[in-house]
Amino acid sequence: MDRDGLERLLSEAGVDSRRLRHALTLLCDGQWWTLADLVRDSATSRRTVEALLREVRLERSGDRFRVPAADSPAYQDLLAMAPPPADPVAHLLPHYEHALERLTGFVASGPRSRQALDHVAATPETVLRRALLLGARFWLPGARLLCVGDHDLTSLAVKLVHPETDVTVVDVDERILRHIDAQGLGVRTRWADLRLGLPPSALDHDLAITDPPYTPDGVGLFVARALEGLKPDGRVLLAYGASERTPALALKVQGALAALNLVNEAIYPDFNRYDGAEAIGSAADLYVLRPTSRTRPAVAARVERLSTAIYTQGPQSVESAAAAPAPAGAAEGADLLVGDWPKELPQPRVKLTTWLAKPYAAAVRRVAVAVPPGLEAALPRLLLATRAEHVRAVLSAPPGPPPGFLAEVYATTVTGETVEAARRPQPDDPAGAVLRRVLDNAHGRLANTWREALIALAREQGTALTKNEARALIRQAAPWAEGLTPLEAPLHRLSALPGEVAATVAALSGTLPG
Repeated sequence: MDRDGLERLLSEAGVDSRRLRHALTLLCDGQWWTLADLVRDSATSRRTVEALLREVRLERSGDRFRVPAADSPAYQDLLAMAPPPADPVAHLLPHYEHALERLTGFVASGPRSRQALDHVAATPETVLRRALLLGARFWLPGARLLCVGDHDLTSLAVKLVHPETDVTVVDVDERILRHIDAQGLGVRTRWADLRLGLPPSALDHDLAITDPPYTPDGVGLFVARALEGLKPDGRVLLAYGASERTPALALKVQGALAALNLVNEAIYPDFNRYDGAEAIGSAADLYVLRPTSRTRPAVAARVERLSTAIYTQGPQSVESAAAAPAPAGAAEGADLLVGDWPKELPQPRVKLTTWLAKPYAAAVRRVAVAVPPGLEAALPRLLLATRAEHVRAVLSAPPGPPPGFLAEVYATTVTGETVEAARRPQPDDPAGAVLRRVLDNAHGRLANTWREALIALAREQGTALTKNEARALIRQAAPWAEGLTPLEAPLHRLSALPGEVAATVAALSGTLPG
């Protein structure tokens, strides 16, 4: 048997040949392997594994392969007999088989990955191990955990293993938020496009965990938002991986982390495993990052020079062309411009981030909003963020149908890539009036506005309703509503709001005395 090519490959890899030797060990253990499984189990990039496979004789069965048993003895002196670095929580896994079974079901029934959001699904075992590591390293009873993006469903794993932990998820993907809520484990869900800000209810957490887009800007932004949501002595757990062939890319990402003045308390190599991402060995390290006294100013500087191109694919990829400002003609008649418009236009203007963060101070009748590519999901919130009589939204592609609850506030027409939204008159019916008050105060706490609207309605009817009685009605109809604003509520929650508001109005007669 000719081993020259294999020995040359191992020699060229030098000290890093352990990855290749481990993959060779797996090939010689008698099991059948697919390429994806071998990449994931060895945490070695697909290109490197393919280079190894070209140098050994294989027997095949369909898409599976292995080194023939008769050939294995010839490779014994080349194998890495010691296993990779020990998994810090592997010894705990046998005690959580039921949790793993449930997580596997959650993942299987969850939304499919979206390439434009750089989704790659972590394995259920990885998600469970994240939860176990959090509990092994930190004291979780009563702790508050923020999941900054959660396509992997880490929030559900934590609630299964550590139900006493308070868990909040912020994500731009409405499907993920809906799926997490559907499991009924008590996870708080908040909508957010992190390029536009962190929800105000997502602050003061003890821990944060994120598996962001693996670009320097993506990692820098997600970690910066995680730090905004932390207490000063908190920690951020970051999943990030790069191919052993591209250390320069890893250096750029670690440079983005260094710019945030963070301490690397720990790095667990190849802790995360994925179904996909074979270019990086279907694996990523897990970082434990601790802020310093210099972190807050660095975070503020990072988000100030925000880039919306943070993904590796799609309209907001780092390689996509910069979006052009909205056409000047679309601003005709507007009193205020929101977003990126030609500089020569005379109207006052405000950033998208500011528009969503707080109410605009001056009263305006007509607003024009420029929505850049990749931020279309923000459109319902951008419309709710004002009480202007008319809003024109200019997008880069024709939008889908508006969510039904928006009809309570606007009459909308769509022409190509432009949405015209005219504010409807105040409704006459009690339930409509309460709902409209809630949606008209989109920057305010939803449950607080709802409570005050119910109290005012009771007063109009000649009776008295206490704050506690109003809170009880809301809690019974919509237990999710406490502590968040309409702008950060997931769309499935806002879509259910008309019926839930109507239920509290109908229940008034049974609550009021007399």
